[in-house]
Amino acid sequence: MNVLITGGTGFIGKQIAKEILKTGSLTLDDHQPKPINKIILFDAFAGDDLPQDPRIEVVVGDITDKTTVANITENIDVVWHLAAVVSSAAEADFDLGMDVNLYGLLNLLEELRKKQTTPRVIFASGCAVFGGSLPEVVTDETVVTPKSSYGMQKAVGELLVSDYSRKGFIDGRILRLPTIVVRPGKPNKAASTFFSSIIREPLKGETAVCPVPSDTPVFVTSPRRCVESMIKAASISSDVLQDNRIIPLPGLTVTVKQMLDALENVAGKQATDLVQWQEDQTIQRIVKSWPVQVKAEYAESLGFRADENFESVIQAHIEDTQN
Repeated sequence: MNVLITGGTGFIGKQIAKEILKTGSLTLDDHQPKPINKIILFDAFAGDDLPQDPRIEVVVGDITDKTTVANITENIDVVWHLAAVVSSAAEADFDLGMDVNLYGLLNLLEELRKKQTTPRVIFASGCAVFGGSLPEVVTDETVVTPKSSYGMQKAVGELLVSDYSRKGFIDGRILRLPTIVVRPGKPNKAASTFFSSIIREPLKGETAVCPVPSDTPVFVTSPRRCVESMIKAASISSDVLQDNRIIPLPGLTVTVKQMLDALENVAGKQATDLVQWQEDQTIQRIVKSWPVQVKAEYAESLGFRADENFESVIQAHIEDTQN
């Protein structure tokens, strides 16, 4: 079994690689486990804290480069496509967002199509495909209405992966992810990055800035649950999915205040005192366009699950960063 993870040197990509290396195999369609022979971690940068294993191959390159993508897709059985320009960066630089999020995906799909091997492809989408006036609860049938360039690019990506699957070029699955909290490392240019910062930094005794009011709600999932869902998506039979390849995942709905209350319960008031408030209208506009209540009946019927509560999300982050 040969695996390609685009955006592979990022946090979620590395965690997927570590998990499947730990088990040593992937089980597809409920059949016998197949041993992992090779995992290509493809990204625009080399990264650090990469899995140390002879089955790991790190390739640094441009996902819009046809020759590079043709090489990394040779003899690949499973692809996790995580490579993306994040929300605020895609909004600030339209051309960059289009190049990576849309044309990069199309380049990948076309190279996989040429191989004529119908590899399994798991595409990371998100709730940014929604925006504007939404129903109180977003369901599996809610029509996408992106109000950001990033959301538009993800929405188009969902349609591309669905149609390439319908045509039999790939065997795709689209995971519509909640906001992932708590991410380790440093803040990035995603509009959602502060949701992790206001937990992560205070746990390290450092200050963090919150750019939205305390009553701002957000729909979240933990990195642990995200990785679990990514691997599960690869194992589901295409016979079960049939023509419905878009899977909005379940998650937790919490306000910033509830997040900080959970932080105080875990780490004390000295942690929450480190959070500073500094409003940012651009970030507020983007965050407020996302759905906050999602009824994920399709995903739940397939066995996907949400985190129990936000305190468990914080505890998982503490355990994972200590290991």
